[in-house]
Amino acid sequence: MSTPDSIPTGSFSLKSPYGKRAIGLAVAAAVGGFLFGFDSSVINGAVDSIDQNFELGSVLTGFVVAVALLGCAVGAVLAGNLSDRWGRLKVMMLGSGLFLVSSIGAGLTFSVPDLILWRVLGGLGIGIASVVAPAYIAEIAPRQIRGGLASLQQLAITLGIFVALLSDALLAWGAGGASQDLWLGLEAWRWMFLVGVIPAAVYGILAFTMPESPRYLIAKGRVDEAKVIFATLVPPADLDKTVNELVHTIDEDRKNAGVSLKGPVFGLQGIVWVGIILSVFQQFVGINVIFYYSTSLWQSVGFPESASLGISVVTSITNVLVTLVAIFLVDRVGRKPILLTGSVIMTLSLAAMAVCFMFSTTDAEGAVSLPAPWGPIALVAANLFVIGFGASWGPLVWVLLGEIFPSRIRGKALGVAAGAQWLANFLITVSFPAMSAWSLPLTYGMYAAFAALSFIYVAWKIPETKGMDIEQTETLFTKRNAYRDRDAAQRAGS
Repeated sequence: MSTPDSIPTGSFSLKSPYGKRAIGLAVAAAVGGFLFGFDSSVINGAVDSIDQNFELGSVLTGFVVAVALLGCAVGAVLAGNLSDRWGRLKVMMLGSGLFLVSSIGAGLTFSVPDLILWRVLGGLGIGIASVVAPAYIAEIAPRQIRGGLASLQQLAITLGIFVALLSDALLAWGAGGASQDLWLGLEAWRWMFLVGVIPAAVYGILAFTMPESPRYLIAKGRVDEAKVIFATLVPPADLDKTVNELVHTIDEDRKNAGVSLKGPVFGLQGIVWVGIILSVFQQFVGINVIFYYSTSLWQSVGFPESASLGISVVTSITNVLVTLVAIFLVDRVGRKPILLTGSVIMTLSLAAMAVCFMFSTTDAEGAVSLPAPWGPIALVAANLFVIGFGASWGPLVWVLLGEIFPSRIRGKALGVAAGAQWLANFLITVSFPAMSAWSLPLTYGMYAAFAALSFIYVAWKIPETKGMDIEQTETLFTKRNAYRDRDAAQRAGS
């Protein structure tokens, strides 16, 4: 039931015309997440061949795999300022172009230094996309379905991981091995990188067809253009209210134009640290060890290359499916309960992997093997870990990063949080080859400890933001800080 001046019932469901339009824009923007996932995992099937081809050794192998993440961190930090200055779409196109060029360069690489250069360049593009996509989705999504739409970023990442691992497997199987020649005299591992040209081109083309963020347009004084875009996303009865509230919010932001990320908590505002810590926990549980090194890991415990590639593909499919579960639940159950449940599952599964590798043996050539039944148990635990992460911390951290920051610092704060995520990813990725050679039980035990700490942090620090306007969620954190400061003052005076 509705009146002419009221919002029709069901206007903001995912099946409504407004919901479908918002989904379409969110899916297009989330292709940036697809590039993120594709780039992060495409090297999985190529890493052993690169190691053999260039005789890298464990430390340099870890650096070549991880160096793209340094580019990602820089790109993420730059993306906020660039998107506020040029607009979301132009920055999406820049990210697309950088990744396209890097895919070609990495596929045709002739030495370690130039491979590192192409990996860094691609990382810049992915870092840019990792910030612009969730910001754009948060800015066009009605609050009633924002959680589900923001989760599309992580779904796209998981699909990118799946497609990268599937294409790696198909190319390696087609050539008879990743190091074997496939087409045009190029080895299969080179084609693994070259395939990245396709999603990069798709992302760039989509960016040409999407409308600019209404929030960016209003910030630039182009209110009429923003109103036209909002008219496709909200019912007529809610249109003027939506635009007027946003104009008011942006006017308030201009009054605070000098506001920066600087604050009293180790040089930053407290809310920025919340985003940074969430991002670091998301990576310090070691999820990308599974997606960067799983083929090498399963080979080391006795599976042949072809089977290891197949296992990696199955793991990536699991990741996609559980992300769909998270999208279904996030606006029904809420953010906090899902995060806490995920932390428990990750802690138990990582601890189980640590126990399994306590029974591993190493031969004279340094090859690790797991006797029965520990190999299958480790495989099950690894996939349980992926389920726990993919249904919780994978998508929900991106949801929260799009929600918790005040609009006046959202672009910059998202950039810093995403940059911290990439740096944490780099540290885990670059350290794994050396740490695993030293002690796999301690390595996975460390990841389990971080998963347990993530539970404590969420229970202590993170409020529920389900169903709130994006401009209101920051008040939850402001109130918590105010209460903490009040209590501290009372203790000091007593």
